[in-house]
Amino acid sequence: MTTNALIIDALRTPTGRGRAGGALSDVHPVDLLAQALIALVERTGIDPGAVDDVLIGCVSQTGEQSATPGRMAWLAAGYPVHVPSTTIDRKCGSSQQAIHFAAQGILAGAYDMVIAGGIESMSRVPMGSARAGADPFGPSVTARYSPGMVSQGVAAELVAAKYGVDREAQDMYAARSHRLAHASSALLDREIVPVRTMAGTLVARDETIRPDTTAERLAELKPVFETPELSARFPQVTWSVTAGNSSQLSDSATVVLLMSDRKARELGLSPRARVHAMTAVGDDPVLMLTAPIPATEKILARSAMSLGQLDHIEINEAFAPVPLAWQSHFNADPDKVNPRGGAIALGHPLGASGARLFTTMLHALEDNGQRYGLQLMCEAGGMANATIIERL
Repeated sequence: MTTNALIIDALRTPTGRGRAGGALSDVHPVDLLAQALIALVERTGIDPGAVDDVLIGCVSQTGEQSATPGRMAWLAAGYPVHVPSTTIDRKCGSSQQAIHFAAQGILAGAYDMVIAGGIESMSRVPMGSARAGADPFGPSVTARYSPGMVSQGVAAELVAAKYGVDREAQDMYAARSHRLAHASSALLDREIVPVRTMAGTLVARDETIRPDTTAERLAELKPVFETPELSARFPQVTWSVTAGNSSQLSDSATVVLLMSDRKARELGLSPRARVHAMTAVGDDPVLMLTAPIPATEKILARSAMSLGQLDHIEINEAFAPVPLAWQSHFNADPDKVNPRGGAIALGHPLGASGARLFTTMLHALEDNGQRYGLQLMCEAGGMANATIIERL
């Protein structure tokens, strides 16, 4: 009998701005994830003691996110202690990789029911804090890619230069992200579960959407990564990446419940979708953000599908040049790409972002009566995950 990795449910918390005073900044990341887990269990009616594993993506695994946050959140939710958890780090694709591992475990017969997701509280555990000032590359990598690795922001500038993505195109794309996210706010409500803060406030909507954003206003912002040393090193770059056409630092948690066919039948649960294909690839670690292109080529070949068969495409808007370069390479229909906005408007809570894109894609496929969705995530170090799901 064929085994499928079935998606039973997927939900997320609202996204708060990842800074002091953000809507979710007083919520410990363990408690933020715990509230998402409680909502998932209550909404599906499953026995939490029957869950085989809890796979949680998290990038900055230090401070309040250092003690296997999925395990701590499970305990904070009051659920049975025999259910284990582990933490996954594939940078921005961590929770998408968690979904892949969950699906692979089901297909291999190791899991019947598993929860995958992600957490990142960037207001409480700042990006880069896990490095503690250390060099993560080492002399051999630095020598191989002389004159050395660059930050993701500089990589975005290199991608823009390579693919001819100018400042105007980036700002127009960023304004589009906010416009579409604002127009989709009522639809996004279906994937969001409210969060109770320590102050007792109920946060029910994303804090990051700015409906009054325009390309003209974004054009007033200054590039943030330009320095004399970098300008001399990369003379081909016309510095154009700003805070306005980049993703927002954010706080959020997302969780997805996956099951085998047998378990879903046993529990009488109707699956919403199935994982159709998945892959991960590496690419140039200096350009860093181009891996969604070979990831797309690989997953289309693996699934024997064409880009035209896909109804909905989610590609993480880490920086505007990422989706624009991808669209240019494939001559893709822009109306299919991030039609409810992306990380520029909805935020990029690193470890939770992969599952957030997955959740948004699932709900959009259902709302529009569509069948296939492709999700792509660029990742530090020049990697990418790709996932195709089929709505059932």
